[in-house]
Formats: sequence, structure tokens, C-alpha cells
Amino acid sequence: MTGPTVPGQAGPASAGPDPGPIRVLIADDQAMVRGSFRVLVDHTPGLTAVGEAATGTEAVELVRREQPDVVLMDIRMPGLDGIEATRRICADPSTAGARVLVLTTFDLDEYVYAALRAGAAGFLLKDTPPSEVLNAITVIAAGDSLLAPSVTSRLIADFARRPEPGRPPARTLDGVTDRELEVLSLIARGLSNTELAEHLHLSLATVKTHIGRLLSKLRARDRAQLVIVAYETGLVASGRPGL
Repeated sequence: MTGPTVPGQAGPASAGPDPGPIRVLIADDQAMVRGSFRVLVDHTPGLTAVGEAATGTEAVELVRREQPDVVLMDIRMPGLDGIEATRRICADPSTAGARVLVLTTFDLDEYVYAALRAGAAGFLLKDTPPSEVLNAITVIAAGDSLLAPSVTSRLIADFARRPEPGRPPARTLDGVTDRELEVLSLIARGLSNTELAEHLHLSLATVKTHIGRLLSKLRARDRAQLVIVAYETGLVASGRPGL
């Protein structure tokens, strides 16, 4: 089994050194869940599990030691929860290269938006089919964000209506061009780079240039945070029909 090609990104290079398997760390307080994910990862060519953590504290320590590419992070864990663990991992220069993929039950975990604020690259529902879990790991490792756009958009829109008390939006859209605003709006609705290029009649390279400029201007870590900015600033409103 080979990893799927990430939408909007080039396929494997024809030359160059083999980057090796994607290193995955699994953090969940349920041993059965950890074991299931580990079996799934270790039986997939191109992926390898490098550790398991039952608490947020263990997750932070293992990320520092193992330097994984992707962390599957549960939210509800004893002691240090997944949100604070994500914040510590993403804020520490020695571990900031790890991409955090939050695990959630959606209906119960009302902290997903806070996890995205903390630096998580995206999330998965715990009942996600195995093939989609593997695709999610590959996409996150490649630097993209926000799996299952239809679910993600609903969830982020819901939490964007309820910002953190006493905390005004940290970013504005000052200096963003009209074209960049259009790109940002479509990113917030879950379009991939390829879909953006087709919708706007632009080359893939031009789309990537616009996204790079948005990341810089809005001081965003990745596409997940671009979506947050789009909702926080009112560019995209919950329930507003897509373009």
C-alpha cells in the first residue's frame, strides 16, 4: 500500500534521497485505542509508530525524545490534556516541527477549536475509517491541514462564534489583497490547492504563492490557522453559502 497523493501537491519526486517513513506518535488514554492505531500505522508501508503516550505530559516528553513527524493527539487525557500538550509542543522550537492531528468525538469534545488555536494542524473523528486515518497522516505530514472539510468547516464555524472570553481577534485582514481574500475565503470552505486553481482559473504555482503570502501576512502557522482567521475576522460567516 502506498500513501495517497495530497490534493494540490506534486507527487513523489523522481530523484533525491529517500526521506524515510513518516514517524507517528500516538497519544490517547485508552490502551485499546493506542494499540489499534499502532497496528494500523505499523502495517502501512511508509509509516512507522515511534511511541505511545497515555497522558499529555507523556506526549510532550516523547515528542521531545522521538521527534515524530505527526502526533495523533487525544483531547481528553488525565493530568495535562491534549490541548495544553499541543500548545507546549507547537510553542517549543525543539518540537514545533511535529504536526499535531487532534482526535475527537466531535459531539462531546468542545475544545477542538482551542486545540487549533494552540497550533494543531487539524483533527480526525475517532470513528474515521482506517483508510482515511492513513490519508490524514500523509496529508498532515506533507504540510497540509484540515481533514474532512465538510466536518471541519462546521466545527470551526461553531467555535468561531464563541471566541475566548476577553480575547479579541489577534489578527486582522489589513494588507491582504482582494485576490488573497478570495483565496482565503475558499480555503476556509475546504478547497484544496487543485480546486482553488480550477475555481479561480489560476496555475497551481500561483495558488501556492497566494497561500504563502497569506501565511506570512496573517502570521499563520498553516492552513488550519488561515481558516480560523477567516472566521474570526468575519470574512466567512457560519451558514453562509459557499462560492
